[in-house]
Amino acid sequence: MTGWSRRRLLRTALSTALVPATAALSPMAPARAATGTWPFRRGVNAWPWFALTREFPAPRTDYAWPPFQSQRPVPTPDDLRRLRKTGLDFIRLPVDPGPFLAADAATRAKLLAMLDDAVAAVMDAYLGIIVNVQANGATHYWNPDRMVSSTAAPEFGAYRGLVGELAGRLERFAPGMVALEPVNEPPQSCNSNVWSNVQAALLTAARAAAATLPLLVTGGCGSMVSGLAALDPEPLTAFEPILFTFHFYEPYLFSHQGAPWMREPVYRALNNVPWPASAGSLERTLASVRKRMAQETETSEADKQAAYAETERVLKVYFDAGPDRWFIDRYLSQARDWADNHGIAPQRVIMGEFGALRTDARYVAAPNPDRARYISDVRQSAEASGFPWAFWDLFDGMGMMDDTTRALDPAMVEALGLRMPR
Repeated sequence: MTGWSRRRLLRTALSTALVPATAALSPMAPARAATGTWPFRRGVNAWPWFALTREFPAPRTDYAWPPFQSQRPVPTPDDLRRLRKTGLDFIRLPVDPGPFLAADAATRAKLLAMLDDAVAAVMDAYLGIIVNVQANGATHYWNPDRMVSSTAAPEFGAYRGLVGELAGRLERFAPGMVALEPVNEPPQSCNSNVWSNVQAALLTAARAAAATLPLLVTGGCGSMVSGLAALDPEPLTAFEPILFTFHFYEPYLFSHQGAPWMREPVYRALNNVPWPASAGSLERTLASVRKRMAQETETSEADKQAAYAETERVLKVYFDAGPDRWFIDRYLSQARDWADNHGIAPQRVIMGEFGALRTDARYVAAPNPDRARYISDVRQSAEASGFPWAFWDLFDGMGMMDDTTRALDPAMVEALGLRMPR
């Protein structure tokens, strides 16, 4: 592992350098892959359906039963049908592998049956589904470092076995409506041979168990655009049918303002950052940051002063750069250039995550009208490039549906170019 974190972006948050791919064009792929006739066009991530686990503390490495927190929001069949009526056509389902890998045979069979039921429920709502194996970095044992940091990682063999097992089970469902994404946001650097080896081993396991199931592949450095741009797709043609994926949250100063899970102290008090930058001012945002910091009682004054100085510095860069729709278009053009240079139809390149934290009872983050403008700009830019997309998220602070009432957010529905169901 290189220690890469795709959210450690303060130094490069506004970089717009374009690095077009230069590898040779890949050979012609099978007809379905070449034409891009896939059911995945407009989707939403359904976290935390198979996440928010109840693992026991160290030194134990297992989970309580059931392993998922009972209070987590899970979409009902009615929720799924309403999502279909908005115009969405697929679900990306993040699945924490930890409970599956820690379980004994009988418990694992129960978990796999639960996953089968979830896939069936999604398909019953006439939605496609991408099952994404998404390791939890906050888990003390079954985390990405132990599972996918390299092919020599302590639990890589177990993880690879699970990928193969999932592929075999998913291929039993209706062809063309289900796909498997073996890893979420690989931690290795953009051009890492370590990641290439990990991905190839996982794809080999999946393809051995499922000859025709579509598989999603990605670049390193957290599936960022720069990771995709560094990916050589030619060796991956052996695993067709395949799709490609990347994630987009740039600039993070906007999308992750106020996020308490961010490691950098700047983000926790960051709020009222406008989108586009011209919709506000440095002075107004800094005033909101100072107000937020004054409410923080668990941080020392010295730490607050250091965080404020860094916040002032990065926000000056943000407002001087003045990011707008042009910033997103230019950033995503790297992905389109990569696809064009390799003869890959853009319909095969899925923007698997994008979103921004909202201001609500739990979070103080982006002004909600600015958040809607940002989501709309990212979505329209992706569509202009021909990329399918999956919004992050269905629930929680970056969601489009209320965790409790299950009401859809009209602003998010509109920003995503969807319609409110009747």
